[in-house]
Amino acid sequence: MAGPQFFTPKSVQPSRPRKHFTLEQANRSLSLVRRIVGDVVVTHQRFLRLQDQLEKASAKDQPFLQKDLELAMNHLEDYVDELSEIGCDLKDYQSGLIDFTGRHQGRDVCLCWKLGEEKISYWHEADTGFAGRQPVSTLVEND
Repeated sequence: MAGPQFFTPKSVQPSRPRKHFTLEQANRSLSLVRRIVGDVVVTHQRFLRLQDQLEKASAKDQPFLQKDLELAMNHLEDYVDELSEIGCDLKDYQSGLIDFTGRHQGRDVCLCWKLGEEKISYWHEADTGFAGRQPVSTLVEND
């Protein structure tokens, strides 16, 4: 029998044209986004545990663990699809980091939110990522 097969979640990329959010619109969507991202983080933790168990499992137990691993992967993909339909992008499975596309001085930027935060408090340029976060008090949404 072949050894265990490992999967990693597919690259998180928007599958449709980017939706633009105002800060107010993005914050209003957080009640739903928060629930989905909570499921993502929990399911991802389960996925990692199963992957570890599969690596250490006997040949007899591998098919059962493989099936559970694939199920967890399917759930993760469904959650990512839900987030994509809302219009936001999942950036990190472990921390629950999300970007909404917003506008600042006439250009696209990312409104940045992470699971556990009450509201969107930061934004960053599309090319700087999380490390370049700035407070939303500096955001100028009008073009």
